[in-house]
Amino acid sequence: MISIQTRPDDASAEDAPATLDAAGLQALASGAVARGATRADGRARRGPFRPEVWLNARQRHASRLAAHWFHAIDALVVIALTLLCAAAASPSGLLGAPLAAILPFAVGAVVLLAALKASGAYGFSRDRRLAVHMGLVSASVVGAGVIAVLLAMLSPAPLIGPVLVWSGLNLIVLYALHMAWSDRVRRWRADGTLTPNVVVVGATKHAEKLIREALKRRDLNVLGVFDDRLARAPDSVEGVPVLGDTEALLTHRMTPYVDHIVLAVDPTARERVRDLMRRLGGLPNEVTLLVDPRAEEDRNAALEKLARAPLASLNNPDPDRAAFNKRLQDLIIGGLMLVGLMPVFAVVALMVRLDSPGPILFRQRRHGFNNEEIVVWKFRSMRHEAADATASRQVTADDDRITRVGRFLRATSLDELPQLINVLRGEMSLVGPRPHAIGMKTGQIESARLVAEYAHRHRIKPGMTGWAAIKGSRGPLHTAAEVRRRVQLDVDYVERQSFWLDLWIMAVTVPVLLGDRVAVR
Repeated sequence: MISIQTRPDDASAEDAPATLDAAGLQALASGAVARGATRADGRARRGPFRPEVWLNARQRHASRLAAHWFHAIDALVVIALTLLCAAAASPSGLLGAPLAAILPFAVGAVVLLAALKASGAYGFSRDRRLAVHMGLVSASVVGAGVIAVLLAMLSPAPLIGPVLVWSGLNLIVLYALHMAWSDRVRRWRADGTLTPNVVVVGATKHAEKLIREALKRRDLNVLGVFDDRLARAPDSVEGVPVLGDTEALLTHRMTPYVDHIVLAVDPTARERVRDLMRRLGGLPNEVTLLVDPRAEEDRNAALEKLARAPLASLNNPDPDRAAFNKRLQDLIIGGLMLVGLMPVFAVVALMVRLDSPGPILFRQRRHGFNNEEIVVWKFRSMRHEAADATASRQVTADDDRITRVGRFLRATSLDELPQLINVLRGEMSLVGPRPHAIGMKTGQIESARLVAEYAHRHRIKPGMTGWAAIKGSRGPLHTAAEVRRRVQLDVDYVERQSFWLDLWIMAVTVPVLLGDRVAVR
């Protein structure tokens, strides 16, 4: 649930809900619209809170990667049809067919997939009509078919007929798939799944123009306004409520829903801009400085940049291609691990059950991507009555709360295995910064307050293992120096993350953990 901080002098405070989850956001939006201006026909205008479905940044980012999934499915279908038609065209089967009999189908498939990508068939632009999109698909299939037929004419085998059948099957199947892809993207746009969420810092004239244009364009959701000068700030800006000052934004539980933080302050006030950038730099959200453009086309260009690319581009691989590869890696390797380790799950569950009374699994709320709160699963390693969901007391050597079986599970990290469920659900990754409990303390101070860059570790999904884990920084953090080292290692990983680095970290995790007899876990 998202707590709202309302100013004491806010005349509309009694109308604001006490909590702000998805339903609370909608209720607040309705109130803002009711208090806003009306249209000429007397009906209340549509407010800035547009989406019907409220998703956090991680869930919306998963939808952004849909173009890569569409492309991957198309590739699998084209390859399957190519193998099927090539096998049917050869009397001796696919393995016994000469190269000349396979070449037309293989070249045609490569040209088809390349043409679909190059033509922008996975862009699903808001301004592109469906007929134009399907025309691109048709042109790609026809072009690939023509090249395949020309190669078939050079082959001694009678391949023209099978190649035409191959072209027709690809046209039918890709038509059906892209109709489905287009419909899915249309529905995502309609319910707001692909629409970026922003908060504005500064209740200024710049903010008024931004929100007014966003209302016209319908491709940005402005969730709220924050301003340090609350005494002079209005209750709302163009119907968007002013929720507090910058300090409130730093600790606000709305941030997991935010894609961009927009500074709508005068850029000539350099000292104020520098101070805001420094303070907001501790958040995992992207911060953008809005310079007030004079011309309308310049304003549209600035807003277009904020609302750009609701679907990730296949031709701009970083960081979206890396995110797609990482998710594919998590699904394939994580799924195989979950199935293969089922006997281990059963044995460990039985050991926990027989060792001490209480549930087999322990659930704890931790910080995930973009400060999202997630529920992380573990095998219970402590006595049930002594479980510490907030990690206010960190584990020490010979901790009296840990059970006999729990000590073995922690030493071997077997207690972490249920987090494979979090990985498959998309809340975690196999590799990433370890998720810390919300409110975890180092000494008497909350760990997140010890390092300014602490939230930077949340710019990527947390992982079951990670760079810090294999470098010896794992388990509880008892000093500020340990927190700083953990955060530095995590930030290093976020900046260097790659498919091959993840594979290497996974490969060395087990021997590193089993060989470590010093770290307390």
